[in-house]
Amino acid sequence: MVEKFAAVSNEADVEASTARVDLDNQIAELRAEIARLTESVSAIGTSAKAVVASEAEVLTERLRDRIRDEPVSTLLAIAGVSFVIGLLARR
Repeated sequence: MVEKFAAVSNEADVEASTARVDLDNQIAELRAEIARLTESVSAIGTSAKAVVASEAEVLTERLRDRIRDEPVSTLLAIAGVSFVIGLLARR
């Protein structure tokens, strides 16, 4: 009977060590995947930052050109917006 319990105990130890190795492998794979995802997100963020900066430069240049081409209408637009903001601020 002791031999039977020893055999069962031995099988349980083998199964436990196999399960532990499997879990260790899965954890290693998950860590590698997280590292890859982190690199991807970082690359996407860097690209998005470059696109936003480029768009901001284009919009700024367009605004400057419009101010140079139409200074009077630009001043009137600014005065109108300021007047509306002033009205809203008084409430």
